[in-house]
Parts: sequence; C-alpha cells; structure tokens
Amino acid sequence: MFTVARFHSLALKSGIHASSSAIAALAWWIVPILAVLGAIAYVVWVSKFKSGFENETHRSVGKFSAFQASFRDGERK
Repeated sequence: MFTVARFHSLALKSGIHASSSAIAALAWWIVPILAVLGAIAYVVWVSKFKSGFENETHRSVGKFSAFQASFRDGERK
C-alpha cells in the first residue's frame, strides 16, 4: 500500500496526469476547430464554383429532357 501511494504521489509530481489531461483537452478543442475551418472552406469553395456547377446541371437536365422527349416523339409516330 505504501508503494502505491508513493507511486501516485510521484506520478502527480512528474506531471504525468496533467499532461494527459492537457492532451485530451487539446483534442477536444482542436477537432471542433478543424471541423469548423473545414466547413468554412467548403462553403467558400462551393460558393466560388457554384455557377460552373449550375451551368453543367442545366445542360445535363436539358439533355435528359431531350432524351425523354425522343421517347415521347417515338410513341406518336
């Protein structure tokens, strides 16, 4: 029992417990901060290239509509 108390006291003096909790606290701050920065970067990237994607989408929808219309035209003939 004396050696356990002595080891516990030695561990606290050497800062083993404090450094592990500091690393855990740092992880709880770093992960959300990186997630927020990533989300901001994604929103900026999407808003910057939004017009290019919209043009491609409209072009693709237009081609698909023409494709569907070709089947409707084939039924009428």
